[in-house]
Amino acid sequence: MGIILETQELTKYFGGLGAVRKVSFFLNEGEMLGMIGPNGAGKTTLFNLITGFLKPTGGNISFRGRRITGLKPHEIVRRGIARTFQLVRPFHQLTALENVIISCLSPREGGGEKKNGGVEEKAGRLLGNVGLSGKEGMLAKDLPHGDLKRLDLARALATEPQVLLLDEPFAGLGLMEISSLSPLIRKLSQEGHSIIIIEHKLREMMKLVARVITLNFGEKIADGTPEEISRDEKVIQAYLGKGGMTLATG
Repeated sequence: MGIILETQELTKYFGGLGAVRKVSFFLNEGEMLGMIGPNGAGKTTLFNLITGFLKPTGGNISFRGRRITGLKPHEIVRRGIARTFQLVRPFHQLTALENVIISCLSPREGGGEKKNGGVEEKAGRLLGNVGLSGKEGMLAKDLPHGDLKRLDLARALATEPQVLLLDEPFAGLGLMEISSLSPLIRKLSQEGHSIIIIEHKLREMMKLVARVITLNFGEKIADGTPEEISRDEKVIQAYLGKGGMTLATG
């Protein structure tokens, strides 16, 4: 199992503010990696750098050994990296099916079927895979928050990514919604997707991942198993608090 995604001293400054400072980490092929840290630690900024929404001030990003630093978002998607967003932004006046169809038309399809029938079939299958069967015709604006999270995931999967970046997939969800979404994320990993999850609901995330990296003030301060992270003094002081040791096992 080789490295599929890697950053080397990745840095982003906004004026004099170092949002991400010399962050180096790797993601193995088929791995599910957790990313944690306080609000403002640089997690979403790091996702934005990897996916081309921001250009780095310094450092390098490699995907399958090839430099992708500074490429535009659509170029990143074409290479096989997709993401979801903490704040879901669908096309509100389109149906769930139409939202996914748009993503199915990504150039990463490689000139495959562009006829409505083939694309609609694929979009419908993806909606079923994320638990939205029967809601294909609903407008996105009428879907509850939990279903919007699933729709966002289906849109990302429609581009057929090898690496999937999930930005707080459990945010705003209740325990029942999380308990149904977690197996779906685990299944995606088992099917071969390499996944990075940003999440503040640590107990739920720690059950999914084998390794966790921690950011604080734009810097990586720890990298290890959930058990190691939950006992790391720097992580406890910066983020977890004294109850952190129960997160990996609770």
